[in-house]
Amino acid sequence: MTNFLPTLTSKLPSVMQETAVDSLTVVTGITQEQLTAAVDAAVKSSTEAINGDMGMLWMLLSGILVFFMQAGFTLVESGMTRSKNAVNIAMKNLLDICVGSLTYWIIGYSLMYGDTSNGWFFWSGLFQGEGADLFFQTMFAATAATIVSGAIAGRTKYSTYVIFSIVMTAIIYPISGGWQWQGSGWLTELGFIDFAGSSIVHSVGGWAALVAAILVGPRIGKFLDGKVMPIPGHNQVLATLGVFILWLGWFGFNGGSQLAWGGADAIGASNVVLITNLSAAAGGLGALITTWIWYGKPHLAQTLNGALAGLVSITAGCGNMSSEGAVLAGLLGGILVVFSIEFIEKKLKIDDAIGAVSVHGVVGVWGTVVIGLWGIDADGGIGLFNGGGTSQLGVQALGSLAYAVWAIALSWIVLFTLKKTIGLRVSQEVEEKGLDLAEHGTIAYPGKRDRGE
Repeated sequence: MTNFLPTLTSKLPSVMQETAVDSLTVVTGITQEQLTAAVDAAVKSSTEAINGDMGMLWMLLSGILVFFMQAGFTLVESGMTRSKNAVNIAMKNLLDICVGSLTYWIIGYSLMYGDTSNGWFFWSGLFQGEGADLFFQTMFAATAATIVSGAIAGRTKYSTYVIFSIVMTAIIYPISGGWQWQGSGWLTELGFIDFAGSSIVHSVGGWAALVAAILVGPRIGKFLDGKVMPIPGHNQVLATLGVFILWLGWFGFNGGSQLAWGGADAIGASNVVLITNLSAAAGGLGALITTWIWYGKPHLAQTLNGALAGLVSITAGCGNMSSEGAVLAGLLGGILVVFSIEFIEKKLKIDDAIGAVSVHGVVGVWGTVVIGLWGIDADGGIGLFNGGGTSQLGVQALGSLAYAVWAIALSWIVLFTLKKTIGLRVSQEVEEKGLDLAEHGTIAYPGKRDRGE
């Protein structure tokens, strides 16, 4: 009866509702208070059910957007490197989503979200996770793996990359991800904040890319007589399209990390998407202005990396940053990435083909630490510069260091072992010919090319 009454009375005009309530009270013996309580309970139950369904739908749509980011990475990496390696780039990105989807389902999810007794390691058995949650989280694992691809483009064995992609998605990323996102991890207990993965996803992938670039070595002709020789990408328009796709996908990457929709969660997710866009825009302008002043002309490739840096800058703090704070974080991230790319290439003599280490590793640390400078929560400022003191800054710095050490150490062990056994690098002949023909037996652009020169 209590389920029937709210439905009946809600369909009547207010005056008739009062009459109906009085009549029903006489007939059924239910008091006004009981009827009101029944209506409130029915409304609450319906609202929770709708919010739950909307939350699941939001996570599914967000996961689909993050899946689409693989297309963006493919275009960015191939466009910023030589045309003779474009098929190899495509094959690596296709591999990442295939391998990542299976390994994360089999073992990775459990290592990240399983039970724990110490906050460091997690496990609940094989084949854990289900539905929208597993799908959404799987896309993040694939993203962490594909960051490495671009840094070592043009000279790495495909077989070696296959093995590392498996280890990355099955072990390296999931274990450290659980430190914060599982809910009972040691970083969670310290109060560490990484809303969508500046450190957990991007920094881990970026530092792994650094180790890979060092161990694989530079491309032939990159460093001659102590000088850095430019090896321009074959299609900057493709790279630009790739950045736009990544920018779009990042709305799901960050917005979907709200993990719910409805009421306060809907407002929160909407704000996350808004400040994600603001930070990306500021990052792009930061790099554009920096290169215009430094190089004398605005530089497209650096500006594209600046936009990506703006996105990475806000990924950790998108739930703990004001709009103004997000713009400043993105702007400084866009400036930082230009200097970082120049430093790594010209001072450290490390060949990162697309700037992945700077965009994801260096700026990933910045995006994590900046929360401790001017981050906010529901009660106000939590950063050093807005009244929060140094506590949050210290926690953010510690977390950033932990992810860097973990990613560098594990990646070094795996890649150094591979180097000493099956090898990391293709032969000089294969590299000069191009990995497309040597590794895959096909090329991206058949026929004679006319550059219009």
